[in-house]
Amino acid sequence: MFTYSVAKYKSYYKDNLILALPIVLSQLGHTLVHMADGMIVGHFAGTVQLASVSLVNSLFMLILVLGLGISYGLTPLIAQANGSGHKNECGRLLSNSLLINFVASLILFALVLLVYFKVIDHIGQSPDVVLHAKPYLMYMGISIFPLMIFQAFKQFTEGLGFTKQAMLISIWGNLLNVVLGIIFVRGMFGIVPMGVKGVGLSTLIDRVLMAVAMGAYVFNAQNFKVYLPDFKLFSFDTSRITKIIKLGAPVAMQYAFEISAFSGAGILIGTIGKIEQAAHFTALSLAAFTYMLATGIANAATIKTGNNFGSKNYIGLRLSAIASYHVVIVFMSITALIFMLANHYLPYIYTSDQTVIGIAAQLLILAGFFQLFDGTQVVGLGVLRGLGDVNMPTFITFLSYWVIGIPVGYLLGFPLGWGVKGIWYGLTLGLLTASILLFIRFQNRTKKLIANEETELHQH
Repeated sequence: MFTYSVAKYKSYYKDNLILALPIVLSQLGHTLVHMADGMIVGHFAGTVQLASVSLVNSLFMLILVLGLGISYGLTPLIAQANGSGHKNECGRLLSNSLLINFVASLILFALVLLVYFKVIDHIGQSPDVVLHAKPYLMYMGISIFPLMIFQAFKQFTEGLGFTKQAMLISIWGNLLNVVLGIIFVRGMFGIVPMGVKGVGLSTLIDRVLMAVAMGAYVFNAQNFKVYLPDFKLFSFDTSRITKIIKLGAPVAMQYAFEISAFSGAGILIGTIGKIEQAAHFTALSLAAFTYMLATGIANAATIKTGNNFGSKNYIGLRLSAIASYHVVIVFMSITALIFMLANHYLPYIYTSDQTVIGIAAQLLILAGFFQLFDGTQVVGLGVLRGLGDVNMPTFITFLSYWVIGIPVGYLLGFPLGWGVKGIWYGLTLGLLTASILLFIRFQNRTKKLIANEETELHQH
């Protein structure tokens, strides 16, 4: 029989929320950059350039999440090292993470160049959309370098439970990005109007300043002195690099499988038409906003799980993880209701084109449905990552999105003629599958840890 007691979880709700809220707000930074770009371009440069933002986001986010995923490998290792009292190890891990992230930036930028020169012209998109997309894509590509340096410092501080500074830097960075974006796109203060190019330039400037600010904070704050005696810039240690990549690479693939499914859907929709593509971007940006909030809760779950796992507190680990599931379910239920009740009003954030708004409003009803599955699957991934369990979850994400989600979406969208909505039904089914399979994995792993601990106690 299912029983629930608030008292049982109350302290975990409080701890998780205190840790999660600053992460949630700094996680929003990545999404708000793209949302702001879309809003500024949609209102000041029109539907064609809004479609070009959609196209670039579909292609660029796929490359970006590979980098973000690699950087996330640091957080559980820092949390586990700190949980088991090995403070010096944290500085050594940061050294190696900076090196990994810099090398990853070079590889990711090479992928952006590949897309720029060899891919974007050949995927059936409207030529006028591609024309505006290319310069924007190049600015976003260059911005990967400062972003990945920022990520190394951010994941280090968050792994230690210091989450507020990255949040504040992200908030100020986003405000600057919006102000500069409007100035460049519209051509204010004597600057020639730059259109969609302008939001690319503002994002690049914003990310350089954020990386400098985050690095300055880590090296100057008193909190971190105890962790950094062994820090060397770009240190190379094979065993630590292997550890970070062993966790980070599967996480990168998890994000890549999910985001590439949405990117693939965006490209499929772009072959239907630019109006549909702009509507897809509008609805998906709003859904991505709430998804990034859920990833903040998931990252907090990774840190708490890593701490509890490092100190062998398996019962606390399980209760804390279940509390994270509860928090994300409540939160995503609220956003689902907002999407469904305000589906005709929210698209105005991006555009006043009535045709785009009409299609986006229908998609927001579907986005409301998949909110719950999206939230629970990302928390499942976060908890399992804290346990160091990343390989099977990576397979689950591949199965859910690329064996089930995209093929079903394609079938419904094209052969069965359901169009954009059909593709979104496929994505929803993929999220539902991932959510259920990851929860089963979490249940099995945590119950096994507790059972093993009880067996050891009986033997002693």
